[in-house]
Parts: sequence; C-alpha cells; structure tokens
Amino acid sequence: MLIVTFPDGAQKEYNKGITPYQIAESISHSLAKRLLSASFNNKQVESSTELFENGEIEFYFWNDLKGKSAFWHSSAHLFAQIILELYPNSKLTIGPPIENGFYYDVDLGDQILSEKDFETIEKKMIEEARNDHKFIIRESSKKDALDFYRKNGNHYKTELINDLNDEKITFCDHASFSDLCKGGHIPSTGHIKAVKLLNVAGAYWRGDEKNKQLTRVYGISFPKQKLLNEYLKLIEEAKKRDHRIIGKKLKLFMFSNQVGLGLPLWLPKGTELRERLENFLKKAQKNAGYEMVISPHIGNKKLYETSGHFQKYGESSFMPIKSPSSDEEFLLKPMNCPHHCEIYKSEQWSYRDLPKRYAEFGTVYRYEQSGELHGLTRVRGFTQDDAHIFCTQNQLIEEFEKVIDLVLYVFNTLGFDNYEVQISLKDKKDKEKYIGSDEMWDLAEDAIIKATNAKKLKYTIEYGEAAFYGPKLDFMVKDALNRKWQLGTIQVDYNLPERFNLSFKNKLNELERPVMIHRAPFGSLERFIAILIEHTAGVFPLWLTSKQIILISVGEKHEKFAKKVSILLEKGEIRASLDSRNETVGKKIRESEQNKIPYMGIIGDKEVNNNSVSVRASGGEEIGEMNIDELINFIKKEEKDSFGNK
Repeated sequence: MLIVTFPDGAQKEYNKGITPYQIAESISHSLAKRLLSASFNNKQVESSTELFENGEIEFYFWNDLKGKSAFWHSSAHLFAQIILELYPNSKLTIGPPIENGFYYDVDLGDQILSEKDFETIEKKMIEEARNDHKFIIRESSKKDALDFYRKNGNHYKTELINDLNDEKITFCDHASFSDLCKGGHIPSTGHIKAVKLLNVAGAYWRGDEKNKQLTRVYGISFPKQKLLNEYLKLIEEAKKRDHRIIGKKLKLFMFSNQVGLGLPLWLPKGTELRERLENFLKKAQKNAGYEMVISPHIGNKKLYETSGHFQKYGESSFMPIKSPSSDEEFLLKPMNCPHHCEIYKSEQWSYRDLPKRYAEFGTVYRYEQSGELHGLTRVRGFTQDDAHIFCTQNQLIEEFEKVIDLVLYVFNTLGFDNYEVQISLKDKKDKEKYIGSDEMWDLAEDAIIKATNAKKLKYTIEYGEAAFYGPKLDFMVKDALNRKWQLGTIQVDYNLPERFNLSFKNKLNELERPVMIHRAPFGSLERFIAILIEHTAGVFPLWLTSKQIILISVGEKHEKFAKKVSILLEKGEIRASLDSRNETVGKKIRESEQNKIPYMGIIGDKEVNNNSVSVRASGGEEIGEMNIDELINFIKKEEKDSFGNK
C-alpha cells in the first residue's frame, strides 16, 4: 500500500501501481473527467503514470497553468502527426508549449507551408482528435532512439538525443505517431475540441543564424469551441492595441533601416512621454534616498570579464570595438551594474555611510537576432531604469522591502494593479549556469523569501529562472486584456561585490563585503512604454499624456480669443494646443479623438462673449462651460486623480 497526501493535507491509502487518473476517479467521476495532468512529489507526471511510493499529489485542470501547458504540449504532438501525414518528407525538430498555445519547428525541405494551408491542417487535427487516442509515454534505450531517427533521416532529433546524458530516452506515442518527449501530456486527444493555427514564421535551428532556417508554426487549442471564439475576439482587440500601430498614429516613435534594426528613434511626443516617466521615477527615487549617476555607453572589455557578463552573454553582445591601441577592446555597454560597482569602489565607505543607492537611466545594447525583434518590446538599444543598492547584511531585508514598496508604487500609479509575484531561484541540478558559492546563494535566496513574506505578497517559486549571479523577485503584470508581462525585477547579489573586491569598514574597523541589490521597476523604458500603450490603448492617464486639452476655434473670428486661452492655460501649467485650421468643427473633433487627446475646448461666439470655454471629454461626454480659472482647476484636479496611487 502507499499513502497519498492531497494539497489540503488529507491522506488516503491506495494499492501500489495506482495512477493519478484512478485516484481522481476514486474521489469523483467528474473530477477524473476534467483531469488533464498531475504532479507527484513536485514532479509532473502523466495521468496514467503508475505510482509506487508515498507522496504528495496535485491535480491540474484547464484553469491551471500546468494544465494548459500539458494541453498545448499534447496539441503540438497532434500537429506534428498531421504535418508528417501532409508533408511526408518533412523533418520534425521541437514543439514546446508556450505561454499561449504552442509552436513546432519543421524542416519542410523544398515544400512550403503558408497560412492558406492552416484550415486543412486544423480540420485534420480535429478529425484525428475525435479518435480519442491515448498519449502514452514509453522508455527507449539511447541506441534504439538514435536508430529510429537515423532510419527516418532526421538529424535534428539525433542531435538532440546525442546531447542527452540519459541512457534511457522517453517517447510519447499516440495513434501511429511517436515523438521524442520527456512527458507532461493530457490523457488523450479527445480533450482537444478546437484548434487555431495563428501564424507561420522562420526560425533558425537552435536559434543560431549559422544553422538552417526552419518553418515555425504557432497554434493554440482549447477544450471547448466557445473558449477559442473568446480567444479570437481577444486577438482582434490586441491587434487594435498593437503599440507599433498606435505609436505610429500618435507619432511617438519610429524605426529606420538606415539607422539600424531594433534601434528606436523617439519623436517629440514620445520623448515627452519618456521624460515624464523618468521625472516621475526620479522624484520617487529621490524621496527614497537614491543618488543619480551617469555611466558611459561603452566600457573596457575587461570590465565585463571581471563581472562575468562577457563569459555568460558575450555571444549576444555586439562585437568588441577596437581602439587605436592594439591591446584595447571596448564593448557597447550591455548592462549598467559593473559601472556602478566601479563608482562605489571609488571611495572607501564606512558602515555608517551605507546603504548607498545609485540610480541611472542607462542605455544598454544587446545584439538580438533580427527575427526576434518586435517593436519596442524587443530591441537592440534600450534604456533601463537601473539602480544598485550597496548595503550591509543587516540592512538587506529592510532595503529589499523598500524596493518592493517602490515597485508597487510605480505599478499602482500607472494603473497596473493586477500582478503576480514570482521568486526565481537557481536550478539546483545545473550549477554550471551560475557563479558564486552555495553559501552565497542560500543567503540571497533566504533574504528574498523573508522580505517577500514580510510584505505579505503571494508568490510562486520557479527554479532555474534566477540571474546567473543571484536570485530575484519578478513581478508579472497583467494588462487590460489579461495578458501577462514580466516587468519589475529585484535581485540580490553577493557575487559582484566579491568579483569587484568591494568593501566597507564595519564597527570593528575591519573590511567587510557589502551586499548588492539590483532593481528596475520599469525594466526598460522601451518595453514598459510598449506595454503601457497596449494596456491603455494609447489613452494615457492625464498626468502622463502629451496634450491634456486641445482648443478648437469654430471660426476665424474666434481664433484671437482661442490663442489667449491657450497662453493662459500654458501659464497655468496645463499642456494645451490650438486647432485653428480652416476645417469643420466635426473634423477637428474626430482628429482629436484619433489623437487620444483627453479633453477638447470648443470656442465659438458664446464662449468669446462669456470669456469661457465649452469643455468636452474624449468619447463625447459634455463637461460644460467654464471660465479659464475653472478650467485650469478642473484639469489639475483630474490630473491629480489620474494617479492610480492616491
């Protein structure tokens, strides 16, 4: 017999060899029917996996992230089966689940797959799904696995197998189809009721531009057609909110092939937006005891070798810049932290001086592959709202808590009040990915958990997601369409102070290492603004928007008074513009709506005579007639109220 412990702490005894599905069936038939996947002793298993030892079980359904992951992983297998049927000479590579759906990379040889083929593939996937084939995991020796793919002429799979250290390889079978796979599937294909292929793109094998370009097909699937219909509506709304389209319409930023891919050019309105965001955070940082610093756009290669960044990220950095001196090499700055370490190191500090909080809006450069670039969310040059705190061990938890407060203040002020918190720790099985001793890592991880608990934040723990030099706390913000974005991050680092030989004098007048906290509430201004645009659909809060009100003169004879009002508003620190073109009032209003200007001030005969303005909100709401002082006070109050954090 074995003892199974449930999430609520309840325990039940079962015969050895029982499966998660059978355990669910023993509780309720409806529970078993909804079951998609499960974990046993914190390891994801199949619903058909036989269990032989005591352990803790957790069931996953459609509303669980791991349930969706298993669903989309299984759908990728189904897609691959149909691809081989329709394109028998193709070579399968990898097909993982992603945040929304799945993709599969395929070498189609001389054949072409385009969007016009999607409907045929979708229909065949659903037809095959109705056969309700079970997903079955089976073990294979490494030799047999290699023989299988060599026989099929698939060098991609043989390469993957050769890279595996395990002698036992696992396949997933359904119907007559087999694919190399570690596991994590739904019970059978019958759960898949709706499929939509979304787009096709190119992708280099293993992300290396030197390798062959494969065909990547993205798709998504659901257990009900209704859910697919709702998702497609969401996609349509997302297209309307695309920051690239809105950014172009509002004249916020642009890209130029002459300047270079992934290097945004900020236009006047976009620059104003950036500056307001910067000034907002600068004020908050000043109140929190930060000091602003500036570091150069390049640094000696040796600086990044000392920090360990070059060894870890050298391949994604731009090529070194040669100087006239043959023994000097510089890099475009890929991050700000080594520079801030050198600033700290310029003086000898006492424990009385700590913490030192250095902040910088520092532009960094990383070489992203052209296929990975996407508007402002993935660029080659971006500005981080970076800061590094150097503190004592005793100050660490308190400082970490203060950073959490700052991040949440930023989010709340900008209307991001729906977020999840993730503690990202190192992968204990792959220590080669990280630098520093186990002792340092234990201290850092313990501090993050204690600080997060102290702030009473609900969080999940993800192993393997830590930075190479330390664990971190990540904030996953949900936008207006319930899409999840990783924004603010806070990291604890014992390693860089060690590598840069940083110190302070303690109470005993002995040299001691400071602890370093990395933090960036925005993450990067480019990515944050992209997310903000899509979250608000370009309708920014009144305190942030470029123009708060546009004055619309009805005719030429009203223009003089309209100019006077415009000047008075600007003197009252209201961001106003004037539209006195020889166009109809209706056209001026429509264009104001298109430009997302919050308020319009209509000026005609009545307004000139009354020394007033008729105010109208974007969307058509009539606010009413106001004199100039009333209008200034109204907008200032609305501006104050537009801060999410009152």
